[in-house]
Amino acid sequence: MNITKKLKDIYTFLMVDIWSIGKGDVSKMRFLFYSILKKLLLAIEFTTTKRITSAAAALTYSTLLAIVPIFAVVFGIARGFGYNKYIEEWFRESFSSQPQVSEIIIGFVNSYLVHTKSGLFLGIGLLFMLFTVIMLISNIERTFNDIWQAKKPRSMFRTITDYTSMLLLMPVVIVITSGISIFFATIFKQIEDTMVIGSLAQFFLQLLPYVLMSGVFIALYLFMPNTKVKLSCALVPGILAGVAMQGLQLFYIHSQIWVSSYNAIYGSFAALPLFMLWIQISWLICLFGAELCYANQNMDDYAFKAKTEDLSHRYKMLLCLVLASRICRNFSEGAKPLSALKLKLATGIPIRIVNDLLYQLVQINILTEIPGGDKDGESLYQPAECITRLSVGTLIDRMEAQGKWSLTIDVKQLSSIAWKKIIAERNTYLNSQREVLLKDL
Repeated sequence: MNITKKLKDIYTFLMVDIWSIGKGDVSKMRFLFYSILKKLLLAIEFTTTKRITSAAAALTYSTLLAIVPIFAVVFGIARGFGYNKYIEEWFRESFSSQPQVSEIIIGFVNSYLVHTKSGLFLGIGLLFMLFTVIMLISNIERTFNDIWQAKKPRSMFRTITDYTSMLLLMPVVIVITSGISIFFATIFKQIEDTMVIGSLAQFFLQLLPYVLMSGVFIALYLFMPNTKVKLSCALVPGILAGVAMQGLQLFYIHSQIWVSSYNAIYGSFAALPLFMLWIQISWLICLFGAELCYANQNMDDYAFKAKTEDLSHRYKMLLCLVLASRICRNFSEGAKPLSALKLKLATGIPIRIVNDLLYQLVQINILTEIPGGDKDGESLYQPAECITRLSVGTLIDRMEAQGKWSLTIDVKQLSSIAWKKIIAERNTYLNSQREVLLKDL
């Protein structure tokens, strides 16, 4: 009975009480511990409620399509540098937990490169490569934007430039990092007989894959979402994801008994489902790190517990009036446009709801967004029309008219005296609200 009560108390504390604890309520160390715990709880909650598993499955499919074309580019560039022997060794080492898959992919890549010598296959191969790689990067960006609540994708110009740079730089980075790994491994091998330096060098050599993998995740968390991500917020999630990925590698390497029994059942076909499982778990680790990064940057007590879709229409309208009036008044005073963060600090509305409502106000042409207008790269907001025309009635009318009429009904039944009275009183109400300007609130 006591155990049940204790478990219930712990559950209540984690679900309710911990979110109302302020800095002055506990010591600094305990508040830091609670903050870390809240971020982990939020990341776990988002991972379980945002269908991250489905997103990881979709990314697994895209990865399977794009992996051979991507590594064909990598191997082609490596051969141009004379690194073809070393890049294959690096590839086998990276996929040491999947030795069968690594040999199959290397065979596919070599066959791909041989057949691209013919003109027709070269053109079709390049088109297929570009399509699969762009689809993979686009799916990754869409998933990260969903995590970060980024409503707008990259512009067409930025999509072309960013994706092209990723496609061209990724093979070069892989070749360079593999070359650095080989260089350090060669140097450390020469001094391994030294008692102190040799053991220290061996430690750094074992640490190098963790550092490189963490660097990859940090870069992914920083540049993939179409929003401003702080380095300090991406650092710890990136390191945790990198360590988790290396741990997954070690788990697969040391679980050969289970893999052998799986091979006994499925034969050579076992390599594919095991590889797909490995990719999906890898994406789950990556997306959980992205959720943790999001929680790390946007931590704000009960902000995450409040969802825009849970608000009543009346309260949502009130909050829209608060935000729009603040921006219009700020504009009338000749001050600089406001960002979502500044509006959150000025109004006390959770940042997640501020972002959602600002997006709606932009959609109905009450506000206009200036992308990257802040010194930190954050979007700024200002009135979309002359502030003498933006009234409370205008905002209410546009908010209620947002959306599409998808049903066709017989309007003749709305021509009765009672309906005419309702419509007339509605128009009178809106006209009276149009006399109150947003800047005057």
